[in-house]
Amino acid sequence: MSEHETTHFIAEIVENDLASGKHAEIVTRFPPEPNGYLHIGHAKSICLNFGLAGKYKGRCHLRFDDTNPSKEDVEYTESIQRDVRWLGFDWGAHLYFASDYYDRLYDFAVALIRKGKAYVCDLSADDMRRYRGTLSEPGQPSPNRDRGIDENLALFERMKAGEFPEGSRTLRAKIDMASGNINMRDPVIYRIMNAVHHRTGDRWRIYPMYDFTHCLSDSLEGITHSICTLEFEDHRPLYDWVLDELATPCHPRQIEFARLNLNYTVMSKRKLLELVTTKLVGGWDDPRMPTISGMRRRGYPPESIRAFCDKIGVAKANSTVEISYLEACVRETLNQGAPRAMAILDPLKVVVENWPEGKIELLDAPNNPEDPAAGTRPLPFSRELWIERDDFREVPPPKYFRLSPGSEVRLLHAYYLKCEKVVKDGAGKVVELRCTIDPATKGGWAHDGRKVKGTLHWLAADHCARAEVRLYDHLFTVADPGAEEKKGRDYRSLLNPDSLKVLPDCLVELGLASAKPGDRFQFQRQGYFCADPDGTPGKPVFNRIVGLKDAWAKIEKKA
Repeated sequence: MSEHETTHFIAEIVENDLASGKHAEIVTRFPPEPNGYLHIGHAKSICLNFGLAGKYKGRCHLRFDDTNPSKEDVEYTESIQRDVRWLGFDWGAHLYFASDYYDRLYDFAVALIRKGKAYVCDLSADDMRRYRGTLSEPGQPSPNRDRGIDENLALFERMKAGEFPEGSRTLRAKIDMASGNINMRDPVIYRIMNAVHHRTGDRWRIYPMYDFTHCLSDSLEGITHSICTLEFEDHRPLYDWVLDELATPCHPRQIEFARLNLNYTVMSKRKLLELVTTKLVGGWDDPRMPTISGMRRRGYPPESIRAFCDKIGVAKANSTVEISYLEACVRETLNQGAPRAMAILDPLKVVVENWPEGKIELLDAPNNPEDPAAGTRPLPFSRELWIERDDFREVPPPKYFRLSPGSEVRLLHAYYLKCEKVVKDGAGKVVELRCTIDPATKGGWAHDGRKVKGTLHWLAADHCARAEVRLYDHLFTVADPGAEEKKGRDYRSLLNPDSLKVLPDCLVELGLASAKPGDRFQFQRQGYFCADPDGTPGKPVFNRIVGLKDAWAKIEKKA
């Protein structure tokens, strides 16, 4: 865990177990299903499981619960490993797959049949749902519930051999059809699937269900604390039942915590997959997505995500965290480490009439005021400059402190600048400003004590590079798409049409033309930006990671 950590109820459980001697070493695991890319909610689980193992000098396993070959792919397996490593965690030699245990899981199922605790059922999925009952009514026993042990063993073997069509039979645990917990009403533990597994090929025709696989995988690996999200709380009795019936030597303790929900996005893997497959986003790593790969491409530093997960803490009740809190953690990290640079997103030409043509002066600009060791860089100043179009108003509104006719502003690290004349094209659009500088204000400060309130960033016209800039906003227009969906609205209709704005003709400092994908900068007065892999030599592409502060986003929307 990091410097932001606070003690929480799971850490207290671990500490008590270590202090009492119940465990000499704790072993946790992060057990993703390889059926999609990881998102920020998974990051919380990763930080929690690996963080506890690190804090208490234990170990954390990475295990893929790959029990549904129809939805799994090696692409997802590789992306998950890449994401966990990028977040800063290492499982060492402890990489596992549930498919590693298929033979042993089959033997466990046979053991339950021999005990009279499992049976082969012929009910269809629809009939099984009807027989299961409701929260207020008990379920009905399957007509096959009292099959003899020998018949169940023979049928289960034939299921394994592929003699029956997919969906025609299942193996169910024999527990209690009148239980108040529907998960205990003879749940399915094996089903027939004619699918090729990405690791075992076509060897198997039956696959274990998650609830059966998960607890036994935990036991086989010697997991001490099986930490999962609150939706698995009602599954805990089944977790314990399987391990108790099979008398496994290791019985991990399942502990549930509240999952992470962020506003203005969705966390459902199904919906995220749908956004990708229907091309409503550019892919799993689209910077608007809540996926770890999307956040990496957008430019979020991994340490900011770890800090965020630590700061929000570990609770027992579900809640929604404002995405602005995550952005604040990103901003805090970048403020310390991101070098500063000038960038003009909507250029307006300025001619400094009292500056000689051809003269170039190299001014000194700090690379990062928060880090004195970062040094300085030369910033060319010339007769022709570029400023932001939005930094000029021919008729300024009240309390407008930027440039307007006759007004004076400070050019960052340079001189005071005064607008003398406005040049327009035939359509009346401002295309150029004729200005003068005060040579006595070099460095951006007046020695006579006069002050100006406006400070503008700028670039020398002949010493900059063209770049594409992508501005990102929330993926959805409403804070809680799930709540709107419950009212009957399709979540896709809530997508924000302005979540991506592409500016193809921006200007950046010349040194940024060679920025490598993943390089992060603070574009002064604009926000934090990251070089995107779509960039080409001489024409970089930058993604806006986050604004300098929330107020800037409000100003931009009003402009």
